[in-house]
Amino acid sequence: MLDLQFVCDNRAAVEENCRNRGVPLDLSTLISLADRRRQMIAAGDQLRHEQKDLSAQIPKAPAADKPGLIARGKELRDQITTAETELATVEEQLRLEQLQIPNMTHPSAPVGREEAESVIAREWGTRRQYDFKPRDHVDLMASLDMVDLEAGSKVAGHGFYFLKNAGALLELALVNYAVEKLRSEGFTIYTTPDVARDEVLHGTGYMPRGPETQIYSIHNTDLSLVATAEITLGGMFKDEILDHAKLPLKVAGISHCFRTEAGGRGKATRGIYRVHQFTKVEMFGFTTPNLKASDEFHEMVVRIEEEIFQGLEVPYRVLDICTGDLGGPAFRKYDLEAWMPGRGEAGEYGEITSASNCTDFQSRRLSIRTRVPDKKGTQFVHTLNGTAVACTRAMIAVIENHQQADGTIVVPQVLRKWMGMERITPGA
Repeated sequence: MLDLQFVCDNRAAVEENCRNRGVPLDLSTLISLADRRRQMIAAGDQLRHEQKDLSAQIPKAPAADKPGLIARGKELRDQITTAETELATVEEQLRLEQLQIPNMTHPSAPVGREEAESVIAREWGTRRQYDFKPRDHVDLMASLDMVDLEAGSKVAGHGFYFLKNAGALLELALVNYAVEKLRSEGFTIYTTPDVARDEVLHGTGYMPRGPETQIYSIHNTDLSLVATAEITLGGMFKDEILDHAKLPLKVAGISHCFRTEAGGRGKATRGIYRVHQFTKVEMFGFTTPNLKASDEFHEMVVRIEEEIFQGLEVPYRVLDICTGDLGGPAFRKYDLEAWMPGRGEAGEYGEITSASNCTDFQSRRLSIRTRVPDKKGTQFVHTLNGTAVACTRAMIAVIENHQQADGTIVVPQVLRKWMGMERITPGA
């Protein structure tokens, strides 16, 4: 959430930012409500001031004047109660208007409305040249008995699956590989709840209810299944003041992720590319409230993501995401897309990680602050998030890039100590 005074003082810039991000908001209602709130606060203060003066007069007043003063005091109390109720209503309306405004955008982020307008920042690796037609992960995993899509559909519906044999081992290996990497980078590792209160989802910028939500909500509760450990990691310091000397905090969460994938159609729904549940290792950071610190943390997160997939020997490209595809909380976002040779007729890139600098957009909603030396009061920290490994898509990238002509899959060196095999073969 943006600071209200900032929005009022920078209306033109905020509205332009909204247009660039595909959120064409008219801030007239918000500005009007902010003015009304200001006037109501001043009027309420005046009433309380009068009430205070009146209370001081009553003990000293002549007996004949006291009934009138007491009656006026009751009248003032009623007016103050009414004013406070009306102010609470206006503040709630104002909050709802504020919640519609996306974060501001990094000046270096590309301006564009469509995903295709994102900019390729760099590429790594060489796409392998095959002397056979590459198969997709669905065929490969089926032939190697690594997945049971039919059982998943029978038990939970389309978009769910059972990993089995080497498929289950590969997921565990990817989690262990990511955790080992993050521990070496100084991250504290957590396993997180698979549910969170709706207020925490709102705080991190997710919409837990409504027709456009991608979130599974739990009926008759204020809980929802989490779409990412970003939600739980971001929420665990809600309403806290963090020690400035200990920033940045580097935390990582292992969790299941649940997404309705409403509107998901076409070939992306084949296999395990777009599913309703998957396992993920997520990075999250809390930095001091300045852009230099959060920019540096952001670059570190992307570096770690790249090194993870370099270790897996998967070609990828890094996208600097355009304004129209940033989502609400992100100030700047980078995605990694892996080359998936079995996707489409001639192979395609598919998103495997995302890394966002959300500045103080989430922390303002969650009230996560710090005391900066030589500054009065508290300031909102900056928060960042990034995928270490989203297991299903990482599995696709590994399986398709390391497939062999005989249908087996060479296990990347970095995973072998957890997989216990150099190659995935039938019956492995």
